[in-house]
Amino acid sequence: MSEIAEPPLIEVRDLKKWFPIKSGMLSTTKSFVRAVDGVNLSVNRGETLGVVGESGCGKTTLGRVILGLIPISEGSVMFDGINIREMKNREIRKKMQIVFQDPGGSMNPRMSIRSIVGEPLQVNGIADGAELTQRVSNLLESVGLKREHMNRFPHEFSGGQKQRIALARALSLDPDFILLDEPTSALDVSIQ
Repeated sequence: MSEIAEPPLIEVRDLKKWFPIKSGMLSTTKSFVRAVDGVNLSVNRGETLGVVGESGCGKTTLGRVILGLIPISEGSVMFDGINIREMKNREIRKKMQIVFQDPGGSMNPRMSIRSIVGEPLQVNGIADGAELTQRVSNLLESVGLKREHMNRFPHEFSGGQKQRIALARALSLDPDFILLDEPTSALDVSIQ
């Protein structure tokens, strides 16, 4: 008896993301920047894939398109057999998370770390109150930070610590897929 093959978690086919270059008084499109041009890849559950290339070659754009943060020009992105164009943003955010290259830029400076890491749990109705505090504490400890860090604000942390906070936030919903955009760029050389 043969088993039915499970679809890849992420399957990208002929993916293109072109940005128009406009000029003139009427702002007409003169040409395009081909940031992503015909990419094919797949990632199975439990698998890690590294995308390597020089600065400005489209790695971040590729990641943002895969997550549905920017629209696809052509091609398809399938998540667990479903076209992401057919998924609701809320559904995508629960199943796929990102840790941005600049972790500090993705944090509200007026929010405590408890609020930053706990917000996905609250928004999705997973935890509140004392349970939220405990979950945030556990998440911070899982990335090497301490419980007392949750009452501090982003400006009180180094780049590497902010990267850990961003990772804790990404892990909070227990997603199926996490995209790490240059995850070691904010870390000290000794930690990288």
